[in-house]
Amino acid sequence: MNKVKKHKIVLQFLPTIGIIIFVVLYVYSAKLYPGGSQANLNSVGFDWINNYWCNLMNEKGMNGKQNPAKPFAISAMVILCFSLTIFFIQFARKFARNRFWKIIIQIFGVLTMAFSVLIFTEYHDIMTTLSSIFGVFVVIGIIWEVYKSELNVFKISGIACIFLLVGNNYIYYSGQLIEYLPLIQKITFLFVLIWIIGLNYKLTGKNVLPHNL
Repeated sequence: MNKVKKHKIVLQFLPTIGIIIFVVLYVYSAKLYPGGSQANLNSVGFDWINNYWCNLMNEKGMNGKQNPAKPFAISAMVILCFSLTIFFIQFARKFARNRFWKIIIQIFGVLTMAFSVLIFTEYHDIMTTLSSIFGVFVVIGIIWEVYKSELNVFKISGIACIFLLVGNNYIYYSGQLIEYLPLIQKITFLFVLIWIIGLNYKLTGKNVLPHNL
């Protein structure tokens, strides 16, 4: 296998590689988190049921102690957003047939990740809202293109992704069932990222590559 071919394979699987690195850094960051959650401000360590992902990127834990997990969590977020940006561009160029959705997925995908990478700042709420708005169009575009394909498993799982994302946003903005949001957030993370990894793998198949990246 020559260097050009190896480089191409790495580029094709870059979204998956980035997601894996994100997960590793997520787990490592969780181990460093000092403590405190929405359920118990005095708890010790990261509570996988009651702590949010964003808690890992704060200057201090919810218990008031300095948070050594911050740089690793932010690095994880940057890597994830970069990886998903690459995925959106790859998907649009390799898979999307409709010109409108091809443009929307690429442009809105980049904007969604640009806003998402800034959720650790003081503008968290604004960035979350903007990334959610643009992200809806990206997900709809991807599912629309998948729906027209023969990837039946991804059609069904894609709809499940939409329900999970809508559920997250509803709880976040309405405040109802907010005590369950940290857990639902992690389930959504896991489900959506596995879905994207699966699509990333499918995109490398010759039968779904209308043209080269």
